[in-house]
Order: sequence, then C-alpha cells, then structure tokens
Amino acid sequence: MQYVKLGTTGLDVSRICLGCMSFGLPGRGRHEWTLDEEASRPLIRQALDAGINFFDTANVYSDGTSEEIVGRVLGEYARREEVVIATKVHGAMHEGPNGRGLSRKAIMTEIDNSLRRLGTDYVDLYQIHRWDAATPVEETMEALHDVVKSGKARYIGASSMYAWQFSKAQYTARLHGWTRFVSMQNHYNLLYREEEREMLPLCEDMGVGALSWSPLARGRLTRDWDATTERSRTDGFGRNLYPENDREIVDRVAVIATERGVPRARVALAWLLGRPAVTAPIVGATKPHHIDDAVAALDVRLTDKEIQTIEEPYTPHAVSGH
Repeated sequence: MQYVKLGTTGLDVSRICLGCMSFGLPGRGRHEWTLDEEASRPLIRQALDAGINFFDTANVYSDGTSEEIVGRVLGEYARREEVVIATKVHGAMHEGPNGRGLSRKAIMTEIDNSLRRLGTDYVDLYQIHRWDAATPVEETMEALHDVVKSGKARYIGASSMYAWQFSKAQYTARLHGWTRFVSMQNHYNLLYREEEREMLPLCEDMGVGALSWSPLARGRLTRDWDATTERSRTDGFGRNLYPENDREIVDRVAVIATERGVPRARVALAWLLGRPAVTAPIVGATKPHHIDDAVAALDVRLTDKEIQTIEEPYTPHAVSGH
C-alpha cells in the first residue's frame, strides 16, 4: 500500500479509500443493494489486511447503519489510532424542521449522533456532504470550527459543490480565523471530468486533497455498456449521470485492459491515480475482487498513448452530483 499526506496536512492516508456506502442494513435508506454486517465484515477486514487505513462513510448511508457497522468492525479489527475515519453531514436524518442541512443545530446534533454510531470519541475527517444554500456560510464554518476545537473532529472536508462556493467557504474561514477544509470529495472519473475546469485547479492552488467519489462511474467502467447489475437496476440517481456517448470511453478502457491482461477496473483507477490533484479515489466494494483490483491499480502505469486513447472521446457533460 502507498500512503500520502491528505492535502497539506500531516495526516497520512492510504492511496485507496474504502467507500462504505456499500455497508448497511438493506432496505434502510435509499439503497437496496447494501451488505449487512455479516457480509460487510470480511470486506473491511480484507481492506485492513491490504493496508487501507482510510474509511469513508456518512450519516445518511442506510439511515446510519453504515456508521454502526463500520464502527463495530473497525473497533474489533483495528486500533483507533491506526485508522482514518471520515463521515459526512447534510442529508435528512429525520422528518420535519432541522432534520437536515448545515445549520449549527444540525451540525452539533449530527456529529454527536455519528460518534455514537461509530463508537468513537472523534472522527478524523468531518465532511459537509453538499452545499446548504439555506444556511449562511458563516454559521456553517463557525460550527465546524467549534466541532474541531471541541476535539470531536481532527479535520474538516467538503463534497460536491461549485468552485465559487468552495472558495467562498474557505475565504470565510480564513477571514475569521476558523478551521478550513483540507479535502474535497468530488465526482470525478473517466466519464465525468468537468471538475478539471475549476474545482481541481482550485484544490491544487489551495493545497486541498481531492477524494474522488464514483471513480469507476458506478461500475460503468468495469463492464460492457449494456450490462446491468442489481445496483444499476435500482440506482435512480446514477441512471442519468452518464449519457450514451460515454460508451466509446468504456469500450476503449476494455480494449486496453484486454491488451494488458488485467481487469478494466485497474485501468480506470490507474488513470485516476495518475491525476496530480487526486489524493485517493473512494472505492466501494461488495466483492473481494473489488478491493483486490483497487490495490493492484496502484502498480499499473498507463503509457502516454493509452492515456490519450481513453481521454480522447470525452465530451462536455452537464454538471452533475452537486
């Protein structure tokens, strides 16, 4: 396993982050394809054995049961100081007023709930899951600063927003002497590269580490275009992310993978790992080979010609994932 600093912090993280949206009680929340604790346990253990120390979840994943599973399994298999646990806040956790968003009330309530579910006194990285236009950014940034100063989070991060919004939040924190974001978790893969226009250059300029979600385009880059899975059949959000003209990129990844004699996932992840702004792709896993391929991708070096071949068909996309 390779380890790098997260942005300009002193925090060492594995170059592969295990995305934990796959873990959670099926039927809880929006995902029908998640794995219960018995099925999740060996995958988390496999990740630890492979040297992965970075685990990303969120309060909304399977109504909090992802955090519960991740917390219990990591508590059994790893020492707390050896792992980096990241979670998120923003989505709806209960009906009615103050059940979601980034108000001071929501943040202070949800950090305590996440810590209780995770079974830990602190998280290493506390991330805002999306931008909250209904709450003043000053309120959000001061609340996050207070979470850090109280010892409940070591660092803070953000996810999926416009570059001007991220810049505004960072400037607001700097102006008041509050804690700034050290990471940006954004939608970025071979099929969706709109982040290259503004967000990734901004992250490089600010010394912010990019953590790419959906690095395999919800599995599109690992299989034939017309192939389906249980997740793809029930994933309403992901169904509209990638239009038909992305098929050519998928086909070219398949050709290069065949020529190299490796799974397609390794080629797609190798491309992403080669992007200078990317600290770690967030890789979800429901089968052991998903983790094997992610780790093995660290040793794949694409040639300039191969990179040109898979990048060439890209066409601009509508902004998505915010």
